[in-house]
Amino acid sequence: MGDGSLTREAGVREAYAAHAGELYGFAIRSLGDPGLAEEAVQDTFLRAWRAGDRFDPELGSLRTWLFAILRNVVIDLGRARASRPTVGAELPEPAHEPFESLLLNWQVEEALRRIGEQHRRVLVETYLRGRPYAGRSRAGGARGDDQEPRLLRPAGASQRVGGDGL
Repeated sequence: MGDGSLTREAGVREAYAAHAGELYGFAIRSLGDPGLAEEAVQDTFLRAWRAGDRFDPELGSLRTWLFAILRNVVIDLGRARASRPTVGAELPEPAHEPFESLLLNWQVEEALRRIGEQHRRVLVETYLRGRPYAGRSRAGGARGDDQEPRLLRPAGASQRVGGDGL
């Protein structure tokens, strides 16, 4: 490949055919993500094409130059990925304690038994069926403006059942 050949489409195609596989292997080992590795290789050839007139075969081979570009691309992509928060990737698995779950269920059932029918209906409509205040007032037959205080009162009543919240 002669000097400046990466500025032509044919030169970039030739370079891609000769080195893309090796570059992809390096990128996937570095990034650990096939999609990101493909992006890195594409970005490498785009940067090489844009800077093709600066390639000097007397300083090093085309392969070496492309790997130097890829190294910079991998660093850039790694930094970009590190700066974005990952959703749920670092959350620990919730521990499953059957006894704790059973105890909590019993406490909730006991608290629901101790409150009045209207309060129980408000809690069931709000928390179990996910209806907003307006939906509860229509379904429960009560006025919408007194639903919120009714919703708050059973919380105090439920503290009497378990002594520490529920």
